[in-house]
Amino acid sequence: MSGSEITLSQPVNAPVGDVWAVLTDIEGTADVLSGLTRVERVAGSGFEVGTRWRETRKLMGKEDTMEMWVAEVDPLTRTVIKSNARGVDYTTVFELTPDNAGTKLAMTFGAVSGPSGAIEKVVATVTARIGAAITKKMMSQDLRDIAAAAEARA
Repeated sequence: MSGSEITLSQPVNAPVGDVWAVLTDIEGTADVLSGLTRVERVAGSGFEVGTRWRETRKLMGKEDTMEMWVAEVDPLTRTVIKSNARGVDYTTVFELTPDNAGTKLAMTFGAVSGPSGAIEKVVATVTARIGAAITKKMMSQDLRDIAAAAEARA
């Protein structure tokens, strides 16, 4: 098994409640995150453990759709989103911390792949840096988009 993890944070000039409202508005996500082209709720209502949706992003000129679900919720503080695609388990953790008059929004993204053979390990090693750079850029933009939407509400 192999895995990787990236953590980024973004200061937001808005109270925790406004950041949480943007973060947990599944139907509004496509209007907030510039990297998304479509969001479709699959199961659940509101934002609770078990809520599922599909997100479609444009990556390197191609659309890719992933089904995601809420795995943990600690309202106004933390949420964990999970996904699985092509043999890889993805986990995204959002943590909100009051910071002066605003909020510190932290995002940790992890990917863990299942067992693989020698050739797959070599390919994964070669492509890992490229994938990490693309993921980090995408995460940074998502955090900026969430911050802008929360600040517009404040």
